Amino acid sequence: MEPVKATVTTDKAEEPVTTTCSYWVPRKKRRCKMTANKGSEFCGAHAPTTATTATSDDKSAEDSFQERIPCPLDHKHTVFKRKLAKHLTICNARDQESSLPYIVKGVNSGEDLKETEEELEKFNQIKLHELADEEFYSLINKVKELYDKHINSSILELQLEHESLKEELSRKDYGQETLRQLTQASSLLGILEHDHQLTDHTSYVEFGAGKGQLAYFLATVLQEQKLSHSQVVLIDRMSLRHKKDNKLANREVVQRIRADIADLKLSALPELKKTQRTVALSKHLCGAATDLTLRCILGDGNASSDYVLIALCCHHRCSWGSYVGRKFLQEAGIGAREFAILTKMVSWAVCGTGLSRERRKAMESADFQPTETNTQRLTRQEREQIGQQCKRVLDYGRLEHLRSHGYQAELKFYVPRDVTLENVVLLARPSSSKLECQNK
Repeated sequence: MEPVKATVTTDKAEEPVTTTCSYWVPRKKRRCKMTANKGSEFCGAHAPTTATTATSDDKSAEDSFQERIPCPLDHKHTVFKRKLAKHLTICNARDQESSLPYIVKGVNSGEDLKETEEELEKFNQIKLHELADEEFYSLINKVKELYDKHINSSILELQLEHESLKEELSRKDYGQETLRQLTQASSLLGILEHDHQLTDHTSYVEFGAGKGQLAYFLATVLQEQKLSHSQVVLIDRMSLRHKKDNKLANREVVQRIRADIADLKLSALPELKKTQRTVALSKHLCGAATDLTLRCILGDGNASSDYVLIALCCHHRCSWGSYVGRKFLQEAGIGAREFAILTKMVSWAVCGTGLSRERRKAMESADFQPTETNTQRLTRQEREQIGQQCKRVLDYGRLEHLRSHGYQAELKFYVPRDVTLENVVLLARPSSSKLECQNK
């Protein structure tokens, strides 16, 4: 009989080695997903100030006992104290002004104000329900007068579609939010085509580009139309993940610039020297960012844009310091305090009921209106109307600023209200006299 061979068994029930950080992120309500350091339960950003090590690797043991301190540039992450000098040269939060010629601190921030920061902050703390009736209704009357005089029914519809997005818009697997974004992008591209702005040798500068959805479709159109000497330049102060422009087959047509619009000197941007024309555009610029962009475009005579297309939104985030239409408002008797109140009233235009769009539609179809509490001096309909008028008055101040710099400027409704309540786009191009001056 042959001897029985001993079988070697392995313990497969051993605990798996932890590979991800064990730190609980309170803001995200989950554990950190970064890879843990050798011999530690935590990643480099969340490692405690002192730790013991279970590995014999000398380098890991040395690091494990090193003190970690918050990064001086960004306290949201930590760094080994002995490696601080090297970290400061590569940290994403480092100051890049000295090395980038197109970054000039505060170049587009606006003129000096007579109001102090403390006064402006005090104005921002004003609550509408605490205002005296005299001041409350006085400002509303000023807004109504400005609206009736300058705007009223002057904003026309310009709701277009671009051929390149028809297939995307017809997809049945997209949700309402995705279709809303695509509808806006399609209309903006349609306006560019309608105004003959899809041309060769042109730099399309998208301000506040975010993840680059509009830039992606614009770059696709440039490639389809073989406009090989044109490019899209994306400006954003943040570096985001999952950028749409990364999915382009030819990524050379797109250039990303990380910069705060307040600090961007457009004429010093080397990318713009490759083309003959510049088109400034944006799909989503919150409040003050719109004014910073207009200052960026107009503040430097060497970088005048040949066309401006900005979808307007979030007027409640406008600031008196950066707002370009201050002269227009001041001539109408609206100063810094009234401006702060006005930027609170604009919210009435988009959240007068506090109900979702779907619920409002259901109530309308059922011929039911919610009862309103008697805590407001105006009805819901009156607040919504005043809010819309406040928005358009702020936008008209921007038109006046553009016109004072030699531009023809106008407002258009570029999508229906059931797509988005923020459905107004600002369009501008140099007047003939300005073009003649440039040619000379």
